[in-house]
Amino acid sequence: MKELFGLEEENISIRSLFLLILIAYVFSFAIRMIWVYQFQGSDSFMWNNQFMINTNDGYFFASGAQHSLFGLHADNPRVPEFWSYGVVAVTTILAKVTPFSLETITFYLPSVISSLVVIPMILLARLYKLSIWGFFSALLGSIAWSYYNRTMIGYYDTDMFSAMAPMFILYFLIKSTIDFKLKSALYAAIAISIYPFLYDQGRAIIYAMGIIYALYMLFYHRDSDVTYKSLILIFLALIPFHLSVPLEYITDIGVVLITYFILLKREVEEKKLMLIALVFFIAFMIFGDVFTLIWSKIASYTITGTNESGLHFFAVNQTVREAGHIPFSTFANRISGSEIGLFVSIIGYIVLVFKKPAFILALPLVGIGAFALFGGLRFTVYAVPVAAMSAIYLFFVMGEYLKSTKVKYAFIAVATAFMLYPNITHIIGYKVPTVFNKAEVKDLVALDKISSDKDYTLTWWDYGYPIWYYSDTSTIIDGGKHDNDNYLISKIFFSDSPLQAANLSRVAVETYVDSNYSIIANTMFKDKNPNKVMQDLKNPNYKLPKKSRDVYLYMPFRMINIFPTVGVFGNLDLKTGKRERNILFYPASPVKQQGAVISLSNGVTLDVAQGTATLGKQKIPLDHFDIAVLGKNAQTMVKSNIFHSNASYSVVYLKSYNKMILMDDKTYNSTFVQMFMLGHYDKTLFELVVSSPYTKIYKLKI
Repeated sequence: MKELFGLEEENISIRSLFLLILIAYVFSFAIRMIWVYQFQGSDSFMWNNQFMINTNDGYFFASGAQHSLFGLHADNPRVPEFWSYGVVAVTTILAKVTPFSLETITFYLPSVISSLVVIPMILLARLYKLSIWGFFSALLGSIAWSYYNRTMIGYYDTDMFSAMAPMFILYFLIKSTIDFKLKSALYAAIAISIYPFLYDQGRAIIYAMGIIYALYMLFYHRDSDVTYKSLILIFLALIPFHLSVPLEYITDIGVVLITYFILLKREVEEKKLMLIALVFFIAFMIFGDVFTLIWSKIASYTITGTNESGLHFFAVNQTVREAGHIPFSTFANRISGSEIGLFVSIIGYIVLVFKKPAFILALPLVGIGAFALFGGLRFTVYAVPVAAMSAIYLFFVMGEYLKSTKVKYAFIAVATAFMLYPNITHIIGYKVPTVFNKAEVKDLVALDKISSDKDYTLTWWDYGYPIWYYSDTSTIIDGGKHDNDNYLISKIFFSDSPLQAANLSRVAVETYVDSNYSIIANTMFKDKNPNKVMQDLKNPNYKLPKKSRDVYLYMPFRMINIFPTVGVFGNLDLKTGKRERNILFYPASPVKQQGAVISLSNGVTLDVAQGTATLGKQKIPLDHFDIAVLGKNAQTMVKSNIFHSNASYSVVYLKSYNKMILMDDKTYNSTFVQMFMLGHYDKTLFELVVSSPYTKIYKLKI
């Protein structure tokens, strides 16, 4: 036990160490409870007497837990199995062995798991007989801006492991460089073996940590046989066996343990150890596909389009905020809470590496955090714990110049408080809502009651996972499958031909199932002209595939805000990659009216007497000016005014929502505008099955 917790020369007992860890953990968890306190009594955020989660991706893993616990989603090809992800396995086990509901577990688990980051942070500092450094660092690192955002209460995602688990790996790697015991390398190897199960997307990070560990050990300890034994264990742990889970992780850990005992019991010449280590390193580089993996991670956040068989599709990453370039101020805030805080952390890390060279092993975490400037917000989280340790270490170094111990620790405490302040201020103001509100979930549960688990619901990918969870139907695009098939969904919602929208919905679903869940667009357009295929779908004589299941179109009110983005994916000539037309869709609220002139919140003015709209200095004539009001049972009643029949733009006033939308006429005639906003639909093709102020769901009749 004492070996596990580091060197014992420090004047802080194991009992006191546990107390420091406990205080830091409670602090981390308590800060996350601020969200619960703020929204206490918010009934719209609750379902089944529990707060709902606040991240879309969480419903992917929660659906996996539903599948394991209740057998739901049996016909959904993308729902994860028990062993697919650590978070699904942990959630399922907790739901079976504790009295807590699935909703309670998914809501609180991110804070329970992520707060464990305080343990390796404090233990790392203890290696250098500075547990108090680790304690102050843990207070900051566990709640700093980016780490909090991605591990807060309700943020049910694998991010709860993303930065916490690498800190345990870092601890054992650095420990092995200090105590120089093979057992420490064993712990690191086991942690490395487990990490992909907890957070598969982090393989590139641990690969980089393994390579730097090898370079460090060879630079400082190349004359010791322990170095090569340690490297053998680490390289073995890094080699993916490409077996089915959980066999891959069990095999990896088993091989590492067997190798450890062989190395422990048998004497091997140093030259042979060097050769074995080299062989395992080469195997790791080849089978781990290291450079390809790292490049693919970079490319996935920097490449803006895709090309399949000469067709040009729009890539989703440039429409996702977390995947875009961020300003330096945001970058600094996310890592340390402020630009000054980041500057302190950078200086601190330089000083830390100079005084404690083994912290160079944290460089991959620092580097991936720096990549956030180009790759987007999500990468900042990895650098947070190291940045916190670096900043607080700088305060300790500065404190050494103070003669009084009390003054020294008072200075460190005050300096830490200044680092904590902007982060806690951010947390108090970070009032993230749940993914859906209670009324929206009620609509999906209504869909669940009239559908079967083999049916499909077509909508934008943002809503895919929640639809799985609450309606037990499948989708063709979702938060993890937003590929070329985005084009098809975009076309369905933007089509001005109800027949094309209906035919494409049926063809898309049946093609997906018949092709063993391949990418639909690639299958549909293989060796065909996509423009002709899309045109043929408007033909009343188009021969549809045999119907095997029901298909629903899900149209939420919240999609209005992203509707122009939805249009980008389908507004393409796939042969050339060029935009087909200029989509105009400006939603806003009326803020002032003088006579017949209405001023909107986005600067547009409408003259409802003349039938014109003014954008800046440009005055444009309007075709339609429709006023839509929700009546009994959320039925839409429309009063339509036609001003200039040859005009190219129209306005829809959603009076019940106090929202006016200026749009081009092709968009006005689109599936979403006509069916959701105006309630107009072809009753031979569609049936309205769920209708509320938040949602309209149509069942395909063909």
